[in-house]
Amino acid sequence: MSIDPRTPVLVGQGQVVNRIASLNDAREPAQLIADAIRQAATDAKLNKLPEIDALHIVRLLSWKYTNPAFTVASLLGIKTRTHGITPHGGNMPQLLVNKLALEIQRGELDIAIVAGGEASNSRARAHRENATLNWSESDADTPTANNIIDDAAMSNDAEIARKIVLPIQIYPMFESAIRAKAGRDINQHEQRISELWSRFSNVAATNEFAWSKSALTASQVRTVTPKNRMIGLPYRKVMNSNNQVDMAAALIICSVAKATQLGIPREKWVFPLAGTDCHEHYYISNRFSFAETPAIKLGGEMVCELAEKSLKEISLIDLYSCFPSAVQLGAESLNLSLDQQLTITGGLSFAGGPWNNYVMHAIATMMIKLRQADNSSTNGFIWANGGYATKHSFGIYSTTPSKNGFRHGSPQATIDKLAKRELATTEQAASSSSGKATIEAFTVMHDRDGQPETAIAATLLNDSRRAWATSSDPQVAKALCADEWVGQQVTLDSTGKLLL
Repeated sequence: MSIDPRTPVLVGQGQVVNRIASLNDAREPAQLIADAIRQAATDAKLNKLPEIDALHIVRLLSWKYTNPAFTVASLLGIKTRTHGITPHGGNMPQLLVNKLALEIQRGELDIAIVAGGEASNSRARAHRENATLNWSESDADTPTANNIIDDAAMSNDAEIARKIVLPIQIYPMFESAIRAKAGRDINQHEQRISELWSRFSNVAATNEFAWSKSALTASQVRTVTPKNRMIGLPYRKVMNSNNQVDMAAALIICSVAKATQLGIPREKWVFPLAGTDCHEHYYISNRFSFAETPAIKLGGEMVCELAEKSLKEISLIDLYSCFPSAVQLGAESLNLSLDQQLTITGGLSFAGGPWNNYVMHAIATMMIKLRQADNSSTNGFIWANGGYATKHSFGIYSTTPSKNGFRHGSPQATIDKLAKRELATTEQAASSSSGKATIEAFTVMHDRDGQPETAIAATLLNDSRRAWATSSDPQVAKALCADEWVGQQVTLDSTGKLLL
């Protein structure tokens, strides 16, 4: 079949993993990103990078640059027409591919690079050793980066006031709601998620670009040890995203016409067939349920419809995996079994979770696997997640182009009409039914010694409004660790303190 010359196609991928023996080996994020781009150019069989229409960088946390795309372009010695930076969010790599694929198809640009990277492991080591890292500092001549898309607040004032803002707090709460909805007891559920995470670690063990290659048994995942301490009930350390990594990844995307002009071999081409972007109700306070993610369901259904594919016929799947609850929410919303292979990298706990950039590695790995597939009809599916299972981006990929070109959509108008919870103030909650409420989700944060420290609970009042409750009482924290409390009635005082 003839291919429309405006069809977007991924032609190069690069991944860098920098494990250091000492700080003398440390490389700043911009250097790692530049290396990943060089790798992507080599992968595309390019002798040198041409002038790039757009260089977009996923926002990073391990070093502050005025304009990371400009810094990276300077390191590479390449010309770029525009420099861009994303907001925070693990969905950003897939969102960028979707956005650039549309712009290429519309003829707005011909070739672009998307990339990201972190050096959090080196930063943490420098902090421990009280050492100074002499990395790049922006000067007055550095142009300001273009914000590629507008950012959106992920937390409301009530959540911020309660300090319920960290993923390590919120994803464990989702876990308790998932467990209760499934009707499993604590031991049954913990065994189930331990087995899931063990399977993810086995995939990472065979991934050339994984940060950790230790294949763990379910028992090893679940067993609390000094190196695998409890963080937010029920998550041991190894069940959390591992952001302390020095990693980078990059993708080159262009039109078929540009790929042909540059002489990039056909066997390197991977086509984005379709993409969707959407989000849940932004504030978790207003989510109707902590055990359901309707935006994932609708976004996943739409991307499959646009690509004219069924998930049943897609053999390569990577679900966002910052925590076990994310994988479970994604799998249930997409009607996937937890027993099937749901990662191609090993996930953020094992392959590595470089903050917002994990999915860049997932897409790069997808390109490798699709090229290696025996069947040209093999398809790949990516779900990317940002926030607290908040922002979602989806992509379907193949080495065979769609006869309809790249297609994109969003079910956001439908999602926005879905039911919300009203959040009661602490005063309203205390005065409602004499402060009586029912726990719908909870976690207990532990200190660095593994001791229960702070209890956090989302509760429902008799009128179905949600109310937050917390407690720093060690007896309350220990009690919540000992039994199943979802569905149990508790009391909230006028300050929002949780009383058992």
